[in-house]
Amino acid sequence: MRLRSTIDFLLYDWLQAEGLSRRTRFADHSRDTFDAVMDTCERIAREKYAPFNRTVDLQEPQFDGERVILPQCTYDARQAFAESGMLSAAQDYAMGGMQLPYTVEAAANCFFAAASISIGSNLLTSGNANAIMAHGTETQKQVFAANEFNGRWAGTMCLSEPQAGSSLSDIATRAEPDGADFADDVLGPRYRLKGNKMWISAGDHELTENIVHLVLAKIPGPDGKPVPGVKGISLFIVPKKLVDAAGRLSGERNDVALAGLNHKLGWRGTTNTLLNFGEGKYPVRGAAGAIGYLVGKPGEGLKCMFHMMNEARISIGMAATMLGMAGYHASLEYAQSRPQGRPIQGAPGEGGKDASRPQSRIIEHADVKRMLLAQKAYCEGALALNLFCARLVDEQHTGSEQEAAEAKLLLEVLTPIAKSWPSEFCLEANSLAIQIHGGYGYTRDFPVEQYWRDNRLNMIHEGTHGIQALDLLGRKVVMEGGKGLQLLAARINATNQRALQNEKLAPYANQLARALADVGSATKAAWATGNPQEALANAVPYMQAFGHVVLAWIWLDVALALLAKDDELAIAAHRGGMAAMRYFFHYELPRIGAWLQVVKSRDMTCALLEEEAF
Repeated sequence: MRLRSTIDFLLYDWLQAEGLSRRTRFADHSRDTFDAVMDTCERIAREKYAPFNRTVDLQEPQFDGERVILPQCTYDARQAFAESGMLSAAQDYAMGGMQLPYTVEAAANCFFAAASISIGSNLLTSGNANAIMAHGTETQKQVFAANEFNGRWAGTMCLSEPQAGSSLSDIATRAEPDGADFADDVLGPRYRLKGNKMWISAGDHELTENIVHLVLAKIPGPDGKPVPGVKGISLFIVPKKLVDAAGRLSGERNDVALAGLNHKLGWRGTTNTLLNFGEGKYPVRGAAGAIGYLVGKPGEGLKCMFHMMNEARISIGMAATMLGMAGYHASLEYAQSRPQGRPIQGAPGEGGKDASRPQSRIIEHADVKRMLLAQKAYCEGALALNLFCARLVDEQHTGSEQEAAEAKLLLEVLTPIAKSWPSEFCLEANSLAIQIHGGYGYTRDFPVEQYWRDNRLNMIHEGTHGIQALDLLGRKVVMEGGKGLQLLAARINATNQRALQNEKLAPYANQLARALADVGSATKAAWATGNPQEALANAVPYMQAFGHVVLAWIWLDVALALLAKDDELAIAAHRGGMAAMRYFFHYELPRIGAWLQVVKSRDMTCALLEEEAF
């Protein structure tokens, strides 16, 4: 109930999501239908996901040479999720969707992520189908996307390669036209792909009757060689099993072979694979190469794929948030029930403990309260940030022309933060949850160690921490002459102006205004010489400071909504939210000074250190 009440407050009292039902696209909805969706997802998560979180951690996927073996609970959870309609929740009625606001969809999916992120590997299927909806042909939408939305098929994203990692310009997978009539296939221009892909989440399994791979590959130029850089990259639909124009399985296996499973620190319930395309294990129609269908135009693969990646990055931020939240709730429950120690009595330096008195519960100790409050500030703040970003998606698609343009620009700037900040600081929340449990937290007797292991992935996949930082400082805050940063600053200043009218919040508004000014000056100082190597040498400290300013703004805005409540909003919860806001401003926001100092001075300590010195 703690999570539900937090979500309800952020969704309805803070973001005013109920008002979305006044828009044409969402006119069939009301708070009643939104709540019904939340109730359903909360129930499925409680019954089909949460009881098996440890099961899928211990019973890792196995490959017998032909098939991937998963525990039965994974099948049951996936089926329940598909039957709930959440795979197509935000889609048009014509596609079998519910036309839900993305804000509500994101909030409802929180329950699955908190119950078992390791089971809940559905985000790539939705993202895959959404990319096809945005860039595919009508036939591709009806054959591939529709069957992913209805749960028959699953989807993946195949970018990385063993030799290239995050450097997509260096991928070597090739795609060549499949004969003279390659453009006549009703499913799209047909190519033969050859290459290897790695780190493919849910890349092979038996959960669905088919898997739709979205694969980045290079079409050779006129000289027969791959076009250098990212401009030569195109996007292809490569189904595991071949299908016809009606979406029926042809009975023929495509030349996509599972080379092996990666055995991971956490997130073990989801298969992570190495896939070989066109190696000849499953020859197709007498020729070498996996059959793939071009999505969009040749050479625009990254443009198409990034439609999926940006959505995935917000989802990763939410996954990190929910893992942090699960650890917070577990450590709170433990702290409320675990007796240990006694209060110190007497004058400073002379005090002692009365061993005859009953032990205190550890939640009564100041340092445990500090660790709990830090978790609350990190996780509930990150949840608010990600729901705000989801609300921007709805603005982009259903708002006025100006609202849509502003939402698009704000999302450009905030997406690196929405992904990276929770993945760093909600991981820290998981570490604090282990600390509160003491030695027990380091054992498998309690769930907090698994939450930490599962969360450690989120700083890595869908764009590592360093890549997000380079994107933020190298692109997002300077694009269009800094227009996105200026828009964000205007939003923050608007919140500050409202907060200045409240004597409880005015000091925090002034503190946030100074922090925002520091970020602005650091941004200018970083680029003062116009040298990218100097500007980006400390991109990660910049992103940490930038993220802290964004979270301080979110907390101040949430505090305004808390103080506006006049119906005795669970008084304790009200006090807790205000305390989390104060904690963030007192303990966290002051940290940005050290981060920004190295940015402003363009410190090259790290960048210029020669390899031998290590």
